Amino acid sequence: MTPSDEMDATPAPHDPLGNVPPTDFRAVVVVVLAYAVAMAFLEAAVVVYLQRAMGLHPGALFPLREPVLSGDLAAIEVGREAATLVMLGSAGWLAGRSGFERLAWTAVAFGTWDIFYYIWLWVFVGWPSSPGTWDILFLIPLPWTGPVWAPGAVSFALVGFGLATARRIRGGQPIRAGRMQVAAGIAGGLVVILSFTLDAGRIVAGAVPDTFAWPIFAAGLGLAAWGATTALRAPTDDPASPPTTSPRGPSPAR
Repeated sequence: MTPSDEMDATPAPHDPLGNVPPTDFRAVVVVVLAYAVAMAFLEAAVVVYLQRAMGLHPGALFPLREPVLSGDLAAIEVGREAATLVMLGSAGWLAGRSGFERLAWTAVAFGTWDIFYYIWLWVFVGWPSSPGTWDILFLIPLPWTGPVWAPGAVSFALVGFGLATARRIRGGQPIRAGRMQVAAGIAGGLVVILSFTLDAGRIVAGAVPDTFAWPIFAAGLGLAAWGATTALRAPTDDPASPPTTSPRGPSPAR
């Protein structure tokens, strides 16, 4: 594999003047998790308020109501989802010090937020009643639907791989993801999204979801997990380590 075939995630250098000490990894973990958990609480509370204001039962999601798909409510909901992604991405950007590390912290924030969103909803209103409860996951660019356990599995994977990546980078170990790993991550993510949107046409038409394409979902998640695992396990040289020389200096060129 040539250098051009790799995506280098070398950690950003420390402040040469030493004015700002590097933030401890555990402190960053606490801050990012606290932000995501608090944001999940806020979003779950807003959902409960809206449902009660509109007289909706927490589990009455399907069939989709017309105002959800058209008019001002649709635009507001899409805007809320986009704003959520911006907020989570901003947290990841502030927590990281390089491109890959920022992406890793964004994954941690997103996964934690998603997991605790469902936890807080269950605490507030007892929904979802089980991991198999169906939910509307996103409306961008069309409805994503699936049982709650599916986005939960994705979120646990995002948190796990995100923390492993951020810890390695923060510890001075660069991650160089080759084309195969990057392609696997992107393709796997697209396949997972496909499993959530296969029924979008029926859902928009007023159908109630009853079957989840879990084999497609599992294939996509497995492919993305393979890409992340092999990238994390790939041996790399620490660029921060100086070259070793003998006590008498470097050997003369031959």
